[in-house]
Amino acid sequence: MTDTTPVRPTVGDALRFAFGTLTVLPVPLTRWDRRTARGGMLAAPLAGLVVGGCAAAAGLLFLLLGSGPLLAAVASVAVPAVLTRGLHLDGLADVADGLGSGKPAEDALRIMKQSDIGPFGVIALLLTLLGQVAALDELYAAGWTHGALAAVVAALAARCALTLACRSGVPAARPDGLGAAVAGAVPRPAALAVAALAACAAAGAGALAGPQGALRSGLAVLLALACGELMLRHCRRRFGGVTGDVFGALAETAATAALLASALG
Repeated sequence: MTDTTPVRPTVGDALRFAFGTLTVLPVPLTRWDRRTARGGMLAAPLAGLVVGGCAAAAGLLFLLLGSGPLLAAVASVAVPAVLTRGLHLDGLADVADGLGSGKPAEDALRIMKQSDIGPFGVIALLLTLLGQVAALDELYAAGWTHGALAAVVAALAARCALTLACRSGVPAARPDGLGAAVAGAVPRPAALAVAALAACAAAGAGALAGPQGALRSGLAVLLALACGELMLRHCRRRFGGVTGDVFGALAETAATAALLASALG
């Protein structure tokens, strides 16, 4: 008799799922099932660390080449967009159009699937990117370590918000797509544990800049996750669940909140 029991996914399977779905890095997806999705979304913050590290490196490179903090900030904001093919920004625009339409869930979801971007999406993109660049400009002006650290923390918080959004009890708004593949795949205790680890990791990195840096970075992650949770709850009320676009909007919301918290802190 042939054994049809699914093979437990390995750590490598989980990492390939995380990097293959959340970045443009050439990582082949070898498995696409609920177990692998669970591991992949638990590993999502690791993908955030890589994206954030690349964003920080781009900012530092511009500073070393003699640019001012503004150009360094633009470079740091551009890198995550490139490494995600702009999918998170596209998701943010689509969700803004869906929410701004004021229509019932079915019609709003239809609007979100359209390829064009409406006025609400344009405004959301403009304000989000301006906010991210302005925050990083201030941070790089205060010192390269402040800007680099904030870029990494923001990317970490953005992907951690996705882990929380995949916890059990959060339904998918559509029966297909990435949202359906990962919605509810992560046990709630595991999602909360990842969030706690992310906040502690950010605080540990911030400690390189002293106790105040540790507090600022840890709080930036917590505030970012709180903002992501508010967005998630609103989308669940309006759309009935999550979609790939909602995940993109959550990531950009959390990243922006983390950057603003770091700058204002």
